[in-house]
Amino acid sequence: MMFDPKVILDHLPEIFSGTVTTLWIWVVGMLLGVLVGFLVATGRRYGSRFLDIPLGLMVEVLRGTPFLIQIFLVYYGGPYVGLSLDPIPCGLIGLTVYSAAYYSEIFRAGYGSVPHGHVEAAECLGLSRFQIIRRILLPEMALIVLPPCVNLAIILLKESAVLSIITVPELTATVSAIGSAQYAFLEAIFVLAVIYWVIVEATAWAARKAESRLSRLRFSAP
Repeated sequence: MMFDPKVILDHLPEIFSGTVTTLWIWVVGMLLGVLVGFLVATGRRYGSRFLDIPLGLMVEVLRGTPFLIQIFLVYYGGPYVGLSLDPIPCGLIGLTVYSAAYYSEIFRAGYGSVPHGHVEAAECLGLSRFQIIRRILLPEMALIVLPPCVNLAIILLKESAVLSIITVPELTATVSAIGSAQYAFLEAIFVLAVIYWVIVEATAWAARKAESRLSRLRFSAP
């Protein structure tokens, strides 16, 4: 059996469509996960114990169960409780909730990395809690949380392939279907590996640029 690139070239529109679907689900799910994770971390840090306990339990459950199981429960178990979702909304919600649990722990560690004296100084100046978060905590912990946030983003990109199980027409599902239909499994696996590798490398490059810029801003600030 010979490697036949013509199989891939003949199906470039479908592969491009699957790549676009993967990218937008990944980016939107990741950004929503960052937002929800930040809110969860902030709620656990500044909320009451009655808020910290259920949020902490939710985070532990989500981090302690595989993403595949969570997607199955939402997609196939949802109708039993009146929650019937199409594949794409289900995948987007699942990726958001799953990533939020991990992002919340990253932000919680970021909060803890800021010296307490800086917060006390801000309180002495009369800054509100929101001002302290926006002007003290976020700028100081941005450079610290960026690398783990990027690592998690790369992991989420790879985890998005799981969404093919619930028939989301993303990259893995599309290319796998082409490979099965054309009996071109080697070609399908090769193009999948190349596309995911390119996206991961582009993400890592952008992250290095952002980290370098943040470093210059941090150390050039008066």
